[in-house]
Amino acid sequence: MSRILGVAAVLLWVAALGRDQFDGWIDRTKLPVLAIETSVEVLDRHGALLRAFQTSDDRWRLSASVADVDPEFLRLLIRYEDKRFYAHSGVDLIAMMRAAAQGLRNGKIVSGGSTLTMQVARLLEESGTGSWGGKLRQIRLAIALERHLTKDEILSLYLARAPYGGNLEGLRAASLAYYQKEPRRLTPSQAGLLIALPQSPEARRPDRFPKAAQTARDRVLSRLVRAKALKVELQQGAPLKAVRRDFPKLAPHMTERLRQEGGQRVRSTLDKQVQSKLEQLAAAAVRGGGQHLSVAMVVADHTTGEIVASIGSTSYANDKRGGFIDMTRVPRSPGSTLKPLIYAMGFDKGLVHPETIMSDRPMQFGSYAPQNFDGRFRGDIPVREALQSSLNLPVVSLLDRLGPANLIAKLKHAGLSPQVPGGQAGLATALGGMGLSLAELTQLYAILAHPVGAKPLSATDERSAEIPPILSQKASWYIGDILKTVPRPSLAGDKNIAFKTGTSYGHRDAWAMGYDGQHVVGVWMGRADGTPVPGAFGGEHAAPLMFQAFERLKGRSIPLPAPPRDVLLLGNANLPQPLQRFTSRAEQRGVAHDHPKVAFPPNGARVAHTGGVVTVQIRDGAPPFTWLQDGAPVLTNSWDRQAQLTPKGRGFLHVRIIDANGRAAGTTLFIE
Repeated sequence: MSRILGVAAVLLWVAALGRDQFDGWIDRTKLPVLAIETSVEVLDRHGALLRAFQTSDDRWRLSASVADVDPEFLRLLIRYEDKRFYAHSGVDLIAMMRAAAQGLRNGKIVSGGSTLTMQVARLLEESGTGSWGGKLRQIRLAIALERHLTKDEILSLYLARAPYGGNLEGLRAASLAYYQKEPRRLTPSQAGLLIALPQSPEARRPDRFPKAAQTARDRVLSRLVRAKALKVELQQGAPLKAVRRDFPKLAPHMTERLRQEGGQRVRSTLDKQVQSKLEQLAAAAVRGGGQHLSVAMVVADHTTGEIVASIGSTSYANDKRGGFIDMTRVPRSPGSTLKPLIYAMGFDKGLVHPETIMSDRPMQFGSYAPQNFDGRFRGDIPVREALQSSLNLPVVSLLDRLGPANLIAKLKHAGLSPQVPGGQAGLATALGGMGLSLAELTQLYAILAHPVGAKPLSATDERSAEIPPILSQKASWYIGDILKTVPRPSLAGDKNIAFKTGTSYGHRDAWAMGYDGQHVVGVWMGRADGTPVPGAFGGEHAAPLMFQAFERLKGRSIPLPAPPRDVLLLGNANLPQPLQRFTSRAEQRGVAHDHPKVAFPPNGARVAHTGGVVTVQIRDGAPPFTWLQDGAPVLTNSWDRQAQLTPKGRGFLHVRIIDANGRAAGTTLFIE
C-alpha cells in the first residue's frame, strides 16, 4: 500500500512539475503585435459609412468588434467553427482527437481541429497549417492569447483579420463589399457565405468563382441545420446574390479633408442619404451641358453650423470636369450674391428701408460707370424691387455711401477671406469684383439667415466660438422678407425660401444661394478652369438646382422667423422723411447749374387736390424728359418743362424727372 502511495505521489509531483513547466513555456510565449493598421473610415451623422480608405498595404481592412456584428451571425459562426469556444482554453482536445481519428480512418484530413483562437494565432503570425511545427506554435500562442485576452477580444481579432478574398480582410469589409451592408443584420444565406469564405478565401470568391462559393455556403448551412442551429434549411441552389462592389465614396473631397485631420473613425455631420441624393442631382444637372461643366453644392443647418452635404464636383475622377478640384473651396467671382449684405448694411446704418426710393439711372462714380445686366434703367424704384430685380446702379450707389472697405471688413469679421484684386476694394466689389468660395458664401448666407449666435459651418462635431454679430436681426429680417418674394423658377413654388442668384462677368460662374428657417443651400455651376459657359445664368440654371436640393433635403421647408419688434412695417409715404428717398453721392455731385431742378412746387409742399391735377414745373436740364409719378413713368419723350399729374388721392406724391443725359430731379409733395 505504501508503495502505491509513493508511486502516486511521484506521479503527482511529475504532473505538477510538468504543469509548471508547461505554464512557464506558455508564459514565455512572445505575443505578436495585436494592433494592426485598419482602414480610415469617415462616417455620417448616423454612423453610416461615407468612405473608407485602403491601408498602406492596399488592403480593405475595416475595424470590427463583437458589438458591430449581428449576434445571430456570431452564434452560427461559433456553432460551425468552434462550438466549445467559450469552454476551452485555446485548444479543443475533443475536436483535435476527433479530427485525428477521422484522418486515420480516411487516410486524409477530413475535418480540422483548430479553434477560433488557434485561427487567430495563425492570422496574427501569418503562419501556415501544413507543418507540425506551425501547428504547435499555434497551439502555444492560442493558449497564451486565452490567458491575456477575453473571449470577446479574441473573437474581435478574428472578425477584423479573417481573409475574405482578394484584398478584403475582416467581416465588415466583406459584408460591405459583397452585400453593401454593415454586418449588423445578416440573412442566413449571407451568414453562410461569410462563414465559409475564410476557410478558402481565394477559391471561394463569389466575384470570381460563384459556383464554388455557392457550394461552400450550402455546405455550411446544411451542417448548421443538421446541428439544429438553424430551423429551416435554405433551398439548395438558391441564388447567391453576392456581388463585389466598390466601397462607398461619398463626399470624396470633404472626406479626404477629414481624413487628413486625423483619426481612425471620423464621425462627420454629413447625412449619407442627403449626400447621395444631391450627388445624383448634381450629376444629372451637367448632362447635356458639355463635358467640362461642373456643379458644387454646400448644404448646412444654419441653426447649428452642421454641414449636411458637400459636393466639390460632379465627378471626382473626371479630369475634363476638373473633378479632383474641390470647387466649394476655390475663390470665384460671386456676381450679385453680395447685394443682400450691402443692403443689410444700409438698413443697419439707417440709410435705407425696404420701401426707400432709390434712383436707377446712368451714374458716374469717378471713372466707374456701371450698367444694369440688361442695359435698361428703371428710374425711381423701391429698395425692395431693386434687390429683387438685382439692379446694379442702386446697390453701387449705396456701397458708395457705405464705403467698399467697410464691406470687406464685414466679410472678414464673418470669418471669410475675400480676395480683392490689387488689395484695394472698389465699388465693383458690389457686383462681384472679388473672390469668394462657395463655402464662404454659404457661411455668409447662414449669417444672413441667423445673424445672432451664428455658428461657423463645419462637418465635424467640434465647434468653434460663435461668429460675432455683423448684422442686426432687423436687417436680417428685411433681407429675408425681400428675398422670399423674388420671382421663382417655374417649378419652384416654396414661398418659405429666401434666395438670391448671381452670374459673374463673362458667364464664368452661375450662383444660387437660399435659406429657410433652418437650412442654407449654396450652388455653384461653371467650369473648374474658369472658362466662360455661354448662356449660363444663376437664375435659369443654378436656382432650379438649389430648389431641387431643398426638395431632396426635406419634404417641407421651415418658415422664416417672425419680424423683430424694431422692424418698421410701413409704406414709403409713412416712413421718416430721411428714409423716403436715398440720394447717392453721384446724384449730389451731379447737381450743377445745368442739372434739372424742380422749379415748382418746392419739395415738401402741401398741395390742395383741386381739380384732380397737380402742375409740376422744372428748369434747366436737357430735353426730352421722362416724368415718373411714385416710381412709375407717366410721360416719356416730353419736351415740355411742366406736366399735369393726377394724384391717386390724399397722401404723399413722389415726382421724378430724368433728362436726356440721365440726370434727375425730384420732389415729394403732400396732397391734401
